Amino acid sequence: MSKKALVVVSFGTSFDVAMPAIENIEAICKKAYPDYDFFRAFTSGMIIRKLKRTKDITILNPDEVMQKLVEEGYEEVLCQPTHIINGVENDKMINMLSKYKEEIPVIRIGSPLLTEESDYATSCEIVMNELDHSLESNEAFVLMGHGTEHYANSAYCQFENMLRDMGHENTYVGTVEGFPSLDYVIGRLRRRNIEKVTIMPLMIVAGDHARNDLAGAEADSWDSILKAEGFKTSVILKGLGEIDAIGDLFVKHLEEAKQI
Repeated sequence: MSKKALVVVSFGTSFDVAMPAIENIEAICKKAYPDYDFFRAFTSGMIIRKLKRTKDITILNPDEVMQKLVEEGYEEVLCQPTHIINGVENDKMINMLSKYKEEIPVIRIGSPLLTEESDYATSCEIVMNELDHSLESNEAFVLMGHGTEHYANSAYCQFENMLRDMGHENTYVGTVEGFPSLDYVIGRLRRRNIEKVTIMPLMIVAGDHARNDLAGAEADSWDSILKAEGFKTSVILKGLGEIDAIGDLFVKHLEEAKQI
């Protein structure tokens, strides 16, 4: 019988409280493919080095996992990234895996969370179900994405527009490192006379960005800035990976990849 591996690739996190989001997706994928041996990989070298330095935890990157699989004689690799967009980290992962196409006969890679139009619709519905309450005319939800210089950054605007199409007029998406910025979101909030804002990360884990850039006590966090601008705020510190329905969507992507 041929040896088959399931590799779940994440950007990674060094926050213990954020790791369950990744572990939840991994568990859901493992349950869907019980006859595959499971392997974890992170794409962030910075996080891999920090985990080794501060906690003596060794995490392999995708290239190192593939080397290991070649050495151990695996003939099929099914890989699912937990990335939200088809951006820099996903490109990095694909480049690492593609080097081994001559050494491992079958390599199939699932797509990131937001890839097809149906992914946006499903993800929007999942997120809004998680927020789970109706808004008054003076209230809004604000979702914080990571953002990137990569052209895949357009996914955040598509996500917000899909929310609009589904009737969620008072839900906005901003990013830490791209467009739309928080300043853009605040301008939108003011035009709609919003007074109360609930903030939630649009990220797989509620790690560094969520706990510092979004909810931190420093003056430059989104929570602090919104309060300084006169908004009443509440914060939901929950990564998307903690939501089972998100893990199920990744499994769907695995199933689609397996059929190619």
